[in-house]
Amino acid sequence: MHFISEALDEYVVAHSENEPDLLKALTRETYQKVLQPRMLSGHYQGRVLSMLSKLIAPKTILEIGTYTGYSALCLAEGMNADGELHTIDINEELHDFQRKYFDASAFGDRIHQYTGDALEIIPALETTFDLVFIDADKPNYPAYFHAIIDKMNSGGVILSDNVLWSGKVIEPLQNHDISTKALLAYNALLKEDARVETVLLPIRDGLTISRVL
Repeated sequence: MHFISEALDEYVVAHSENEPDLLKALTRETYQKVLQPRMLSGHYQGRVLSMLSKLIAPKTILEIGTYTGYSALCLAEGMNADGELHTIDINEELHDFQRKYFDASAFGDRIHQYTGDALEIIPALETTFDLVFIDADKPNYPAYFHAIIDKMNSGGVILSDNVLWSGKVIEPLQNHDISTKALLAYNALLKEDARVETVLLPIRDGLTISRVL
């Protein structure tokens, strides 16, 4: 989703960091072999995620929604030297695809994969997090926030993707549209919850940065 003109978007991408070769290969293979390749974070947003992670320098990262592993690799670029990334996805068919690219990176031995329901997996994780990226099924966004908020370190950051949902958040709500309804509730939750301070950025399909107080 682009909220600026195509020409201006091309200028923005052209004047941002280049996409690493490994991620170019991951993108190419995703488009060749995997359904819904538009779910990839992509070059520009990937560089945004990488930059934010480098600024935060997290020791522990949690990602909810791995897909083919693009965003995990971007976030891993900013990990502390002895940091670890935990990533969860519901689709077991993507496990080997993800692992192939994780192992081809410099971070393979520090990326831990989990397959299944994130709401069941998260409570069993015996660690706290400096950085969390939420990019999974939209109806569960509020539940994911409640699942991870008490596992966040003070000053930790929660990144939430697709929070503008192709602009549907400002359109009349359709009764059957549970994803938009959930995102409206989620965006209000992040704005109102006293445990976080939040800024919503109109990057691609909307990216929220929430800092835990």
